[in-house]
Amino acid sequence: MKSISTGNYELKQFDRLPDGILDVSAEGLHSLIPEPALFHLPGKRADTLFVSVLLHGNESTGFLAVQKLLQKYHDQVLPRGLTLFFGNTLAAQANQRRLDNQPDFNRIWPGTVLPDSPETRWAKQICEVLRQRQVFASIDVHNNTGLNPHYACVNKLDNEFLHLGSLFGRLLVYFTLPKGIQSGAFAEFCPAVTLECGHPGQPHGTEHAFEFIDSCLHLSEFPNQRVTNHDVDIFHTVAQVTVADEATFSFSNDQVDLRLSHALENLNFNEVAPGTVIGKTRSSQIPVLAKDNFGQLVTERFFAIKDQQLQLTRHTMPSMLTLDERVIRQDCFCYLMERLEISPISESGA
Repeated sequence: MKSISTGNYELKQFDRLPDGILDVSAEGLHSLIPEPALFHLPGKRADTLFVSVLLHGNESTGFLAVQKLLQKYHDQVLPRGLTLFFGNTLAAQANQRRLDNQPDFNRIWPGTVLPDSPETRWAKQICEVLRQRQVFASIDVHNNTGLNPHYACVNKLDNEFLHLGSLFGRLLVYFTLPKGIQSGAFAEFCPAVTLECGHPGQPHGTEHAFEFIDSCLHLSEFPNQRVTNHDVDIFHTVAQVTVADEATFSFSNDQVDLRLSHALENLNFNEVAPGTVIGKTRSSQIPVLAKDNFGQLVTERFFAIKDQQLQLTRHTMPSMLTLDERVIRQDCFCYLMERLEISPISESGA
């Protein structure tokens, strides 16, 4: 075991996985891995694939995909080195995104706006450790709570990032907000992708993530051929939407500032027109806040109240709409996206 001092916290590193890892449930994983640790597994190729799962404790697909991968190679040498990080195992025990006394484990990475904490310190140390290794690519696996297709997210438009994302499917999302996410931090030194694998507990989500990770283990290099608009459908987020702190909302109670419909999540990944109703409101103040990729308020660019209805005012495509009120408060209400055309000349975008 190697240890790295982080002040009053030690990030532990191991060259083997704990016994029982192939059979334990996500809820029971904390008994084997109670605190943040890195697991470096050797492979035929020295360059390392980094895989992060369970940054949100209620998103188990990545963990199940890693279990399936480890079972496949149980008696074999991995095609390349593999470093695993098993995120928030304490929240996984409770099947919660995060515990009430914890920050969001996908907002604590370098670049975060959160204050210094033990979590931000060990996240920084993980990045420093992996910077020193020969990292081929980084994969962070997530689930959604709303009705969303499977898609890959990238934080840079470099060709290697687009090739990595397109291995998961045609649908890509490019975003730079929120700050402090794992893929954004790793994007500074290797191709990085976030996989969104639909609802947790769906076998096809586990299979899709497993096949992708396995493919990356076998990939010798990224093609030089540029990814074009014919190869992928790529959208970029133009706003993150949250419910205002002082506003009340509900899917079932009419005595709130914003009454939302149970059909709302059907808008995910559908290009919607101006006038689309988001919910009913009793307030004269718009009960949501929209911020662009620079953190500037752009609420009135996208929303207006008309006839006591909160409406969208321009063509856009929502994503991550969910019926889970706890997730809405802990994370956000949704993201708004627009279609992006890839430049045939530019090597990267912003």
